[in-house]
Amino acid sequence: MNPKRKQRLALIGALVTLVAVAVGLMLMALNENINLFFSPTQVAAGEVPDNHVFRLGGLVENGSVKRRQDSLEVEFKVTDTAHNIPVVYTGILPDLFREGQGIIALGRLNGNGQFVADEVLAKHDENYMPPEVAEALKAVETSPGNNPLSHPGQGS
Repeated sequence: MNPKRKQRLALIGALVTLVAVAVGLMLMALNENINLFFSPTQVAAGEVPDNHVFRLGGLVENGSVKRRQDSLEVEFKVTDTAHNIPVVYTGILPDLFREGQGIIALGRLNGNGQFVADEVLAKHDENYMPPEVAEALKAVETSPGNNPLSHPGQGS
């Protein structure tokens, strides 16, 4: 191989390496910024990666909203009718936030299995249900383990 070909081959190898490093860095940045959606059933099953920000969606369980008198901290439970996850949020809740309303919260689980929300979304009217929440609720309704007739003493 002549010296000019060796020089071109080294240049092409350096460019390929540079592009591979750039793509790798972009994928790492995207992976850290992806907020996956999980239902309360998936969280209860342990499908959530540890120490990772994700979106939790479901209905605010009736009678679960507790506001602290001395701060903006609010505790409530998000349910998909099969499981419920306790949520803590500090801040001003959206105007449409209420019990029985479909919401999506962005945050992470703490060591106690409690979801610490950084953001709570409930921006739609009372008839709208976020698509992810509607799919999660439909999946729970159609799951064979959630059939009220399959559990003795329930549903009859």
